[in-house]
Amino acid sequence: MNRDIFAIVLAGGKGTRMKSELPKVLHPVLGRPMIEYPLDALKQAGVSEIFVVVGYKAQQVECTIGNRDGLHFVLQKEQKGTGHAVQRCEELLRERATEPDTPVVIIAGDSPLMQGETIASLLADWNAHPAACLLGTIHVENPYGLGRILRDENGRFLGIVEEKDATDEQRKIREVNQSYYVFRVRDLLEVLGELQPNNAQGEYYITDAPALLLRRGREVRALPVLRACEAVSVNTPEELRRAEEILKNL
Repeated sequence: MNRDIFAIVLAGGKGTRMKSELPKVLHPVLGRPMIEYPLDALKQAGVSEIFVVVGYKAQQVECTIGNRDGLHFVLQKEQKGTGHAVQRCEELLRERATEPDTPVVIIAGDSPLMQGETIASLLADWNAHPAACLLGTIHVENPYGLGRILRDENGRFLGIVEEKDATDEQRKIREVNQSYYVFRVRDLLEVLGELQPNNAQGEYYITDAPALLLRRGREVRALPVLRACEAVSVNTPEELRRAEEILKNL
């Protein structure tokens, strides 16, 4: 199906654990800024327009990647969570994504191991079976620090719980959220204003949006389609070096 595909890339954070004044998404991975890899993945998957949410040292990020086609920069002056970052894109989404059934991909900009094939697979599934939200997930041996995927006894998606907000039983779940989302734009816009900072961090989580859609009776699905390499997060210099080693062998 030929249609416009939009994406929101979350790239506003400093990345405190990187122990550097450089914006996290600009840390080099095999000689390229980290954010270049997810942008390449989106392009490979056929995304037509990308909204990059910038915050910490925004101008530096914009100058680094501003020569790429199809980018729109959105400023998040205060970093109040992923949900707040997406809220900052609301006006631009309403202006640019004029068809209510338009798909909107939301990903993190600090994902150098993101694969275009994974994004394309999620979009293909979404096109075949459109839903209010489709998440890409993965099962990992050590889920520490990651949001857990909650399902009912029949395997239907119930929601996402962050590590700091999870019960001891929920922390045993190994299926995790890696911030790969495809939303239908009308459904995303409908619940953005309902996000609340009712969590241990006092932030607005985009991870709350799928559960809000479920409460409205909308379809939300989670597919464990991510490749093993995509389970590797980059939050420290050590994890960055690990990502480089993996990329060398892909």
